[in-house]
Amino acid sequence: MRTRRLRGLAVLPLLASVLAACGGGEGSGPIAVNWYNFPDDSGALQKAADRCSKASQGRYRIVYHKLPRAADGQRQQLVRRLAAQDNSLDILGLDVTWAAEFAEARWIREWTGAAKRQALEGTLRVPVQTSMWKGKLYAVPYNTNTQLLWYRKDLVPTPPKTWAEMLTMARGLAQKGKPHFVEIQGAQYEGLTVWFNTLINSAGGSILNKTATEPSLGPPAVRAASVMRDMARSPAADPSLSNQMEDQNRLAMESGTAAFELNYPFVYPSMKANNPALFKNFRWAPYPRVDANRPARPTIGGIDLAVSAYSRHAQPAFAAALCLRNRENQLTAALEGGLPPTLRGIYDEPSFIKQYPFGKEVLAALESASVRPLTPAYQNISIAVSHTLSPPSGIKPESSVRTIRDQIDNALQSKGVIP
Repeated sequence: MRTRRLRGLAVLPLLASVLAACGGGEGSGPIAVNWYNFPDDSGALQKAADRCSKASQGRYRIVYHKLPRAADGQRQQLVRRLAAQDNSLDILGLDVTWAAEFAEARWIREWTGAAKRQALEGTLRVPVQTSMWKGKLYAVPYNTNTQLLWYRKDLVPTPPKTWAEMLTMARGLAQKGKPHFVEIQGAQYEGLTVWFNTLINSAGGSILNKTATEPSLGPPAVRAASVMRDMARSPAADPSLSNQMEDQNRLAMESGTAAFELNYPFVYPSMKANNPALFKNFRWAPYPRVDANRPARPTIGGIDLAVSAYSRHAQPAFAAALCLRNRENQLTAALEGGLPPTLRGIYDEPSFIKQYPFGKEVLAALESASVRPLTPAYQNISIAVSHTLSPPSGIKPESSVRTIRDQIDNALQSKGVIP
């Protein structure tokens, strides 16, 4: 009996330490607001969490939890925990394609009232679209991203304005035995869908109609598929095109074998660090047009912050999310983490302009950018597009578009959320 009592007493300190680690009860200190987001190696996200915890003056403390590095892994973890109604999730860092799906599943809360007004104030219009579903706001844009055309000025004194011009320049360089590849994402994954989405929107079309109830496609889709096929079958195509993602594109450009690269701004500091000699001739320009008389509409990326429907601390979570994406924290994320901001005013900030000499082009691209189809069925749609268009050299524009249309019809009829 005495031994059993001693064991029970020994458990008490352990139990107390576990409770303390979990944040204790409401009266034991600041509420722990759990923020789940992509893993950040720069430290910018942790700085934001620390700043906002301090600014709350004891109301809450933000605990930053790192999701898996790959987007698919991030989504899988969130979906499983939300489906189980896990109430330990408060703020969710959502890829810009997930808000519609999560809102339709009733996993995230609508933004209303003062919180909504603050979320929209000064925020770029196109990123806000990624946070909307059925006319309601379900997240606040945290950061955004878009591609530019990167090129070597020693090979191309004047950058091309259209895809046709770029392929002609690449052929000319190839004939002279000079680096001539156009690096772009051709692997069978989300990047291939983004390439197609950018081209179809740049050609005046879209993947879905305005109500996201049926495929749109049509002649602009055939034009987009034709550009992809022509690129893949030209001397401009890297032999590894069908296996390349963003990082492989970056490495190929840094190795000196390419003249052009369609990629995100992270390639700029990477080139500066990894190949200073080539960096001297590393330049940027707007994304090339499909038609000379239509502006390019590159597809945006980024992260939106949502509040879980199962959060026990919804009001502090809304306040914390607004703080995490305020001017100071977005500027830090841009300067230290390389994440383009969603607040328009930051693009005029001297420190931002100094580190982002291409900021003007990024802002122009964002103001005319396109978004990926806003629908709960997006994952199925993306798979249909990337599978049908892979490898790009095998694209048959008209029949490939018909296949995509049929598969999207099926995807839009599906019930529930993809596991």
